[in-house]
Amino acid sequence: MYFKSSRQYRRAKNMRADPTDAEKLLWEKLRAKRLNGHKFRRQMPIDSFIVDFACFKSKLVIELDGGQHDEQSSYDEFRTAVINQEGYRVIRFWNDVVFENTDGVLSTILSNLDGQ
Repeated sequence: MYFKSSRQYRRAKNMRADPTDAEKLLWEKLRAKRLNGHKFRRQMPIDSFIVDFACFKSKLVIELDGGQHDEQSSYDEFRTAVINQEGYRVIRFWNDVVFENTDGVLSTILSNLDGQ
């Protein structure tokens, strides 16, 4: 794993230790190659950002967004553009969608993984 700084490493470690409820739910479905054998990591650095989930082999990043993202859409667009420049595709889900339609979220993730 490549962290640009020890601060980034500590932040990622803290984020892994204190996930949101949506992250907990999705991680249970993604961890240990549970989604058709695809390996995911959580709270991983890409460039200067820490992404929620990443499948490095498929170059896919999954971001879960809470209500605070309503006010920071331009920042999210910038962040996505930087991650795209690193060769990753980014898909985003609202936290409430993860709870209300977990199967649909997993289906969307699978179609993005299979559409490599």
